[in-house]
Amino acid sequence: MSTRALLPEGWAPSVGYSNGIETRAGRIVFVAGQVGWDAGQKFQSTELAAQFEQALLNVLAVVKEAGGGPAQVCRITAYCCDKPAYLAARTELGTIWKRHMGRHYPAMSMIFVSDLLDSPGKIELEATAVLP
Repeated sequence: MSTRALLPEGWAPSVGYSNGIETRAGRIVFVAGQVGWDAGQKFQSTELAAQFEQALLNVLAVVKEAGGGPAQVCRITAYCCDKPAYLAARTELGTIWKRHMGRHYPAMSMIFVSDLLDSPGKIELEATAVLP
């Protein structure tokens, strides 16, 4: 299965995300919001970057269970309850992203919220993947 990042003519290139992703029809996998806890639902860190990495690994584990990998992730929505920490950690988050996703950038949205259900969660990622 192939995907294509969409960049309308005349638009400046996006940084760290795609404005849109085109994909051929396939099996669609909807990944529920994943927080930065481990398989036993225990937070190992209260740091945003560590929680982001674990949440991303959790998303990828669900996609892998369906037979896919990072390249099949077409959309991620992130909910974060600590905007200053997010802004301060952007470089580190980029390094984490590249370690697990490479240079694959799905369509993404970042939404700042007052809190998450699972404490002491700071970030939650939900995703959509399309598998062949």
